[in-house]
Amino acid sequence: MDLSDTLKKFKNGEISLNEAERHVKLNGYENLSNMARVDICRAKRTGIPEAIIADCKTCDDVVSIARVQLKNEGRSIITRTSNENYASLRVLAEEMGVDIRWSQRARVAVLGVPAEKTGGRVGVISAGTADIPVAEEAKEIAIEMGCTVSTLYDVGVAGIHRLFPELGKLVSEGIDAVVVAAGREGTLPAIVAGIVDVPVIGVPVSTGYGAGGKGEAALLSMLQSCSVLAVVNIDAGFVAGAFAARIANLAARNRDESHNLK
Repeated sequence: MDLSDTLKKFKNGEISLNEAERHVKLNGYENLSNMARVDICRAKRTGIPEAIIADCKTCDDVVSIARVQLKNEGRSIITRTSNENYASLRVLAEEMGVDIRWSQRARVAVLGVPAEKTGGRVGVISAGTADIPVAEEAKEIAIEMGCTVSTLYDVGVAGIHRLFPELGKLVSEGIDAVVVAAGREGTLPAIVAGIVDVPVIGVPVSTGYGAGGKGEAALLSMLQSCSVLAVVNIDAGFVAGAFAARIANLAARNRDESHNLK
């Protein structure tokens, strides 16, 4: 019985207050052999699903947590997946009779039912080709939060003339938020933020080398942006995609409410 069922049963007098409280606590998380406390209500509570970050976990750990998520939520999102992780997850998908989708470039695997479309629209831009994997992670997460995603890749400042005609097309699609992934000096997010009229999230990428390399110069550049810009951590594609999707989904909800008032 999920949270909605619990509240309905309590409202209808089918269960007592104590029973309702017990169900809510039970639905909050599932303790998995003291290895993980799986937050099975996070998506309903915050609008952002809990994802399994595969880094620093064994394949068995990843599979065990994914199994709990599938059992309780019908879906599991895994980031930073390796080929070995994917092979183990394919076995789990076959065992549980669910679909598996994997973006090797983004290193994101999703098992189970697809996300329902929300009407939110997100744009994802990369400065260079080397920044695309982080941009793709942001894209996949926004899709898994129900958004439609449009991409624009390899339009960095070394050839800034590539950006403007394509950015105009992106804006004309009615996007609600933009993620911009950039490494090296990390200039592109500030430029985009100075042009578009929707929130921009900058993602510093760990491309670049020498002094200020590994995303550090990009991060500091974005933090010093004169144009108004939100900035996430280096290579934090998941966070950027989730934040953009949250903005887009709120915008979509407001559009629906405004339409219903007419």
